[in-house]
Amino acid sequence: MPAAVTFAVAFAALSAGHWLADYWIQRHSQALRKALPGWAGRRACAGHVASYTLTLGYALAIACTALDVPLSWPHLTAGLGFAAVTHYLADRREPLRRIAARLGKAEYWDDGGAPALDQSAHWACLFIAALFIAA
Repeated sequence: MPAAVTFAVAFAALSAGHWLADYWIQRHSQALRKALPGWAGRRACAGHVASYTLTLGYALAIACTALDVPLSWPHLTAGLGFAAVTHYLADRREPLRRIAARLGKAEYWDDGGAPALDQSAHWACLFIAALFIAA
């Protein structure tokens, strides 16, 4: 199977899984608490990332089974691992806010642009995750 096909299927599945996991599957309590300081925030974010990663895995399994696209366990693990770690860091908010500030986007972040910067970071990371999966 050409890597380009695997990438296309993986990116489509990760994208669908992202929207489902971030908005339908995430518990409201997790959404409210995941950026809190301390262990309460860490636990809420870890719970969200666990269900998020499972959802991405299910989406990949469904798409790759339906389209007969073989996956490599090491590449799949690398891609889902990358997606999970970067999603956790972005959803804790402070790391992403710091990156935004370093790139001159602090004012945009503070003026309501945080959700757009958050989602664009997630999409960029899913793109990289799909590259890992297809490599």
